[in-house]
Amino acid sequence: MAGGLAVTGPGGRLPRPQVLILESSRAQRTFLSMLLRKWGHEVTVCDSPKRALDMLAQRDIPIVLTDWMMPGMSGPEFCRAFRAMDRETYGYVILLTSKSEKAEIAQGLEAGADDFVAKPVNPHELRARIQAGERIVAMQGELVSQNRKIRTTLAELRTLYDALDRDLHEAKRLQESLVRETFRPLHNGSVALTLRSSGHVGGDLVGFFPIPGNRIGVFSLDVSGHGVTSALLTARIAGLLSTAAPEQNVALVQAPGGDWRALPPDAVARKLNAMMFEEVETDLYFTICLAEVCLDSGRVTMVQAGHPHPAIQHADGSIEWVGDGGMPIGLLPEARFETVGLQLMPGDRLLLHSDGFTECSAPTGGFLGEDGLAEILSRNADKAPRDFLPACVAGLERFAGGADFDDDVSALCLQFRPRAAPAAG
Repeated sequence: MAGGLAVTGPGGRLPRPQVLILESSRAQRTFLSMLLRKWGHEVTVCDSPKRALDMLAQRDIPIVLTDWMMPGMSGPEFCRAFRAMDRETYGYVILLTSKSEKAEIAQGLEAGADDFVAKPVNPHELRARIQAGERIVAMQGELVSQNRKIRTTLAELRTLYDALDRDLHEAKRLQESLVRETFRPLHNGSVALTLRSSGHVGGDLVGFFPIPGNRIGVFSLDVSGHGVTSALLTARIAGLLSTAAPEQNVALVQAPGGDWRALPPDAVARKLNAMMFEEVETDLYFTICLAEVCLDSGRVTMVQAGHPHPAIQHADGSIEWVGDGGMPIGLLPEARFETVGLQLMPGDRLLLHSDGFTECSAPTGGFLGEDGLAEILSRNADKAPRDFLPACVAGLERFAGGADFDDDVSALCLQFRPRAAPAAG
């Protein structure tokens, strides 16, 4: 019979997987079609390999019975052509042959056949082999279905990830806006800042705020952990040390006459610690170094709550590490904090920094440490105030072997340079 003919199962039963019969013998086509229809299969019959390939290219027929010996194309050649098609689903191919040599069977398998049925066809054997093919096709169909679900889920996740990535990029821009200025000249000095998050958002922050009486408050803090939660706590603390309005700054109090004055740094640490336990429901904590600097005398009062030791780079280039350490904010409700006093001399620099500097790792292993940071500071001692911190960060990049740091990196550098004294740096 030329062309193709679809036959449904009798009695209105739900048909089993469709089968294509490719057989040049009319008698064999009729016999095989009768058997398969009886077993509940929808059957398509064809006498031409080329037309069969055209059908299979257009229709998803899962099981194919094909003769070995056909005009114009052998069974193995048909198998190779069928396997070369771009099909999402698998087609199970059974070769009908009178050949029984192992070499010929191997040839058929190598060409892409899945099974063999010897001629003359035994109905019981044929039915058993088709049922085996049905199981293979059903399992493959389930895999295709699951793969579709996975692809759909991955596409949805990619959409969500892209949206989250855009939000995080915007959050990083907002967080960077917390450090509005990277350099400001001051009366008798200057202050410079740098902040680089290791991910989209981080927990580091540096800043300063004016204090009446030619004084300035400077701070460097580092919230534990990374990511959005740490960044949110960082943003809240930034609001508590705000330069926008003195009444919003926890480090300032209003005197009876209406003027604003600074609380001692240890009192500010106690207020922040109490806030963490009374108002903030989180397991996070943070370290902070907060200092009040008199820009007339160079006198510094400072609290170091678990933060790395600040460094003073003297006018002669020597490095002095200062501070007594202390407990982080938010670890213990009864933690004690102490204010220490320092004296800056003309030309001195006060550096507050996060542990992103000292704990920066080299490609070969090991951390920069205080000695390594001191070496970077010394190499850049002659830099101008505006260029000093960028040069130090560049030195850290050379140590790390690149600009991608393991942790957030932040620093604040205040240079004390009374106008009556000779300029330094």
